[in-house]
Amino acid sequence: MSWLRWLLLAAPVALVGRVLHAPPLVVFATSAIAIIPLSQLLGQATEELAEHTGPTVGGLLNATLGNLAELIIAAFALRAGLVELVKASITGSILGNLLLVLGLSQLAGGLRYQRQRFNPQLAGMSAALLVIAVVGLVVPALFLAMHPDPARVATIRLSEGVAVLLIVGYGLSLVYSMWTHRDVFRAVNEEEGGAHAAVAGWSKRKSLLVLGAAAVGIGVLSELLVGATEGATHALGLSQLFVGIVVIPVIGNAAEHSSAVMMAMKNRMDLAVGIAVGSSIQVSLLVAPLLVFGGLILGQPMDLAFAAFEVAAVALAVGIATVIVLDAESNWLEGALLLVVYGVLAVAFYFF
Repeated sequence: MSWLRWLLLAAPVALVGRVLHAPPLVVFATSAIAIIPLSQLLGQATEELAEHTGPTVGGLLNATLGNLAELIIAAFALRAGLVELVKASITGSILGNLLLVLGLSQLAGGLRYQRQRFNPQLAGMSAALLVIAVVGLVVPALFLAMHPDPARVATIRLSEGVAVLLIVGYGLSLVYSMWTHRDVFRAVNEEEGGAHAAVAGWSKRKSLLVLGAAAVGIGVLSELLVGATEGATHALGLSQLFVGIVVIPVIGNAAEHSSAVMMAMKNRMDLAVGIAVGSSIQVSLLVAPLLVFGGLILGQPMDLAFAAFEVAAVALAVGIATVIVLDAESNWLEGALLLVVYGVLAVAFYFF
């Protein structure tokens, strides 16, 4: 995806636009465009670094840094006090990965291959973790709805406890897939190794330098993006909720999304499903809890009590995705139907 590097030209335009007080929409758009190739570089540097650390540590790196770009964007939004935008981006990332990315992958792969299969163990574990993710979102929302807490103090404390438990659950899933039941996932790991080998060639030093530079670049552009969000949404006539649900997740995960689709077109559905569903799991069990603690550090308290419509949307997406992946095979119709569901929810959030 070397063509993505050309999008880096938008970075200096965003910086100059900020200095010259260009319209917020210009700064927002150019910052968003420039973040896309930096996210791809971040992912590639992580994969290259994994080649120098062995399969276990490499898998851990990919599992923990897979959504680093999105975490950086959310952290800057949180620092700016845009708590609701951050929470919307979490919801949007889960919905986008489960419906948009998985749907596009199954559609693209299904148009080339009549039926595609993937590891049933991967499907089973993914379904279980997605249910845990829904529990982590539903319980704080139910608590706030049923327990008088106008200042949300108790809700924030509850969210902190839930965040710890979600991170523990995510850690246990890593232990299961990388250590105790590693043989069960060997086929997936070997396929990932082959995918990494296709881009291998960077030294450890270069991998670390690119990883650091990409992270810093995303941080700078995220600050520009967040600073222009309010003006851009006003100019476009969009709500911050819609921007958080649809726009921000696409920006942070665009490169990863395209990778999932390409893997599906190469009949590597284990990888495609692993990227789409795994990213949703990571966002709900790791990124969201980390942002709760990040809010404490930044002085911007954030809880996990999402709006009822957001919780319902995530629950519907998880239920549909679970039904789709449990049989461990896919076709183009399933992908098309997932895209239809994503479109329905996107339209609903546009008018919400």
